[in-house]
Amino acid sequence: MNLMPLAVLFLAVLLDLLIGDPRVDYHPVALIGKLISAWERLLYRGTSPQPAKRVAGALLVLGTVLPVWLLVYLCLTWLHRLYLSGGHPQLWVYIYLVVSAFFLWSTISIRSLDRAAREILDLLRRGDLVEARRRVGFIVGRDTERLDPAEIARATVETVAENISDGVIAPLCYFLLGGPALACAYRAINTLDSMVGYRNEHYRDFGMVAARLDDVVNFIPARLTMLLLVGGALLLGLDWRQAWKLSWRDAPKHPSPNSGYPEAAVAGALGVQLGGLNYYGGVPSLRALMGDPKEPLAPGHIEAAIRILYGAAAIFLVIATVGWVLLSR
Repeated sequence: MNLMPLAVLFLAVLLDLLIGDPRVDYHPVALIGKLISAWERLLYRGTSPQPAKRVAGALLVLGTVLPVWLLVYLCLTWLHRLYLSGGHPQLWVYIYLVVSAFFLWSTISIRSLDRAAREILDLLRRGDLVEARRRVGFIVGRDTERLDPAEIARATVETVAENISDGVIAPLCYFLLGGPALACAYRAINTLDSMVGYRNEHYRDFGMVAARLDDVVNFIPARLTMLLLVGGALLLGLDWRQAWKLSWRDAPKHPSPNSGYPEAAVAGALGVQLGGLNYYGGVPSLRALMGDPKEPLAPGHIEAAIRILYGAAAIFLVIATVGWVLLSR
């Protein structure tokens, strides 16, 4: 029975829980961002016609995702061959384990989500709205200068909910399907979408391929995350029935084909309503409402969202472990 993937999985999660996501320029995701920026400077031409921009955007995706996947795959293949070739085989097993876990660790963000949300929660509880608005501006794209405590809590809960899929469940799913290389390829796609997948004049055509590909690769993980969040709500004594019901009722209203599922599940579990009026560069934008407002949004809902993040992650690890052991027999 090959238990190496499970060892890699648990070591990567342990590293994330202990260290989090270091805010350094040489972090793998930061390096992917620099690669994307370099390709954008080379490929983007504002005066190009629509088809040319879309072709350039496709080249951007190919020139980012393929090198990331190939680099990780070749590195781990080389280490695996060293292990098989003999000569201190046990040492190469440990090296392979640590390097694999490092790559997977770079794709997940349980601790960083917890830390970012908890910082905002602590500021709200201290009554420091100015700093809370500034900090929430780090994790959302909307204007935050005039948000009241309830709106700060909404923005934070929405971010935690959406990133349970993008930053935890999806990369772990792709790891189980194709190892650390596929998990890193997923993170490259997700980073592309966060950098160029906008519908504004600049990126509408250039970022179209990145945005569509991100929608495709997140289709199943987002819905799996919803199921895990329902399970997490049950585990934590939250309203799992509403989480289940409202996920199917409200998620299709979301402008994203995927983000609505974890957001609606969290809204139902917490008994709050997410979505509503946001401002981007002073321009109002009305987002579809997720959930029913049984309770007014408050700082305590941020803590509840963090708890359900850990609940969903724990359930995923249990299912992954049992499934892998049964399939490896």
